[in-house]
Parts: sequence; C-alpha cells; structure tokens
Amino acid sequence: MGTSQLSTPERSLRALAAGDAPVLETLAQMQLGTLDRSNLDEQTYMLVRLAALVATDAAPVSYLAHLGVAGDLGISMDKVLGTFVAIAPVVGSARVLSAASRMVQAGLIAADVETLTGNT
Repeated sequence: MGTSQLSTPERSLRALAAGDAPVLETLAQMQLGTLDRSNLDEQTYMLVRLAALVATDAAPVSYLAHLGVAGDLGISMDKVLGTFVAIAPVVGSARVLSAASRMVQAGLIAADVETLTGNT
C-alpha cells in the first residue's frame, strides 16, 4: 500500500474534514429546501440546527458548514446560550461545553462580540 498518492476517497475525506468549498457545496445541495419545508423562521431554524450539532457532538467544521451564515442572521449570543440551556438537560453539560469550544475553534464565536461571527 503506497503512501505517496492518496486515493480519491481519502482526498475527499481530507477535504471534507478541512471544510473545502467543493465538498461543502455538495453537502449544501442536500440542504436545499429544508428551511421552507420546516415552516420555521430563519433564526429558529438555525438554532434548531445548532441543537442538533450539539446533540451529535459535531466537529468544528460541521458548525462552520451549518452555521456559517448564522452571523448574517444576527443571532445573538443570548439566543445561543438560551438554546444551550434548553438542551442541556437532554444532551448533558459535557456536550454543551464541547459545543461552545468547537464553535470557538470554528471561528463562529469571538470572545468580544455579541453575535455569531461569519467565516473568519
């Protein structure tokens, strides 16, 4: 088994883990229409998605891929914290703390701002 050349699946997985745009665009295609079908407003929809990411202990790149646009919606840190408080009894404090750390790693939370940031 040679290590000089990565196979296509390995390259794809590395690109996915790195958050490369072409792979993320493919994943975004899977999301088309879900906001409309949910009958939720945009902020509520993004907070529900945040809750799902917390529950699954998603990686930082997942937060970036799914919530990168949340900053454009003006979602406040109060709403993010409120979502964390609401789901903590169900998912546990470890998941909530992990989520906060992963959001910082993804660049979605800056220590000195009041809303989610965009892709930094």
